[in-house]
Amino acid sequence: MINKYTCQNGVRIVLENIPTVRSVAIGVWIGTGSRNEGPVNNGISHFLEHMFFKGTKTRSAREIAESFDSIGGQVNAFTSKEYTCYYAKVLDTHADFALEILSDMFFNSTFDSEELKKEKNVVLEEIKMYEDTPDDIVHDILSQAVYEEHPLGYPILGTEETLETFTSEKLQEYIYNHYTPGNVVISIAGNIEDSFISKVEKQFGSYEGGNGAAVEEKPFFHANRLSRKKETEQAHLCIGFEGLQVGHDDIYNLIVLNNVLGGSMSSRLFQEVREQRGLAYSVFSYHSAYQDSGIVTIYGGTGARQLDLLYETIQDTLDTLKRDGITDKELNNSKEQLKGSLMLSLESTNSRMSRNGKNELILKRHRSLDEIIDLIDRVTKPGVDELANRIFTDHYSLALISPDGTLPK
Repeated sequence: MINKYTCQNGVRIVLENIPTVRSVAIGVWIGTGSRNEGPVNNGISHFLEHMFFKGTKTRSAREIAESFDSIGGQVNAFTSKEYTCYYAKVLDTHADFALEILSDMFFNSTFDSEELKKEKNVVLEEIKMYEDTPDDIVHDILSQAVYEEHPLGYPILGTEETLETFTSEKLQEYIYNHYTPGNVVISIAGNIEDSFISKVEKQFGSYEGGNGAAVEEKPFFHANRLSRKKETEQAHLCIGFEGLQVGHDDIYNLIVLNNVLGGSMSSRLFQEVREQRGLAYSVFSYHSAYQDSGIVTIYGGTGARQLDLLYETIQDTLDTLKRDGITDKELNNSKEQLKGSLMLSLESTNSRMSRNGKNELILKRHRSLDEIIDLIDRVTKPGVDELANRIFTDHYSLALISPDGTLPK
């Protein structure tokens, strides 16, 4: 049972009591990410995520880390294109302590100039490390191809140039305008009573913020081809098709479709590209759903000489899928896989906290497990087949990183 409460200032609190565990996960979710940035401050959401751990008015960076180590807890954060999350997982007896530290980080971080300087170098090394992983960065290149100048096409980490411009004043200004109460959700899951909500409200229920960030216009899906020449052992290929937004009526049809295409070891891409032809070690597909758009991505990595054959095999797999549709066996197996994955994931308090936080922040609704299983069971072969033909058209984008940068024919 999920208990939801809205504070007077607009901060939303969602709490799920799970009495069968001895842990509690607490997440502070903010509806801002790289999508809410511009070309001059790209990467500021991610940099802020780092700086919240670098000291408050009463705790040093070391003391924040030691605070959680001393109670056997975990603390971390992440930034996406549309939201940022700071979270902790601790024993239920330390929930109050974890809440107090997260609140201290949220409200009292100092953004000291020396810490800023050091952390800029840390993030710069993170960017360099990312650049050294072509199988990761090719997905960012695909986003650039699809969304062009729209902020959804920006890299979450930002760039070396934008990173250098960040100051304490700019961070504070970004917090004031984006970390507004109406843009914040506190999600708690674990062995915790509903009375904990009043403690969260005491910490987060009275602060004020700016007017909030301007809503970005809905992005257009562009069909582009981008390549980058890089000394790599493999050619890394991404193909992107226009997908569905979060909460779309066909989203469960797409989840099943993606699972059949490239979401598991029994998927068509894995079996055809890897098992039958031995063209790649890694090949898969996934769907990225945003508030008003989405991308279905297919990735494969192969030797440069086999790139054309890999591309041809992927296209042949898509053509067969559109022509013949999925089989009844694929439909049933996919449904059972999805239900199993869902149920297993909910055994973790972190997963429950994340699910509830994202649902409240983006959808503002919470479906029960039975409701979700019912929606999966309602997926039909005609619905999936129709969606496959609607999505996998000639209007797609392609991104490539390879030794010579030559696009497939």
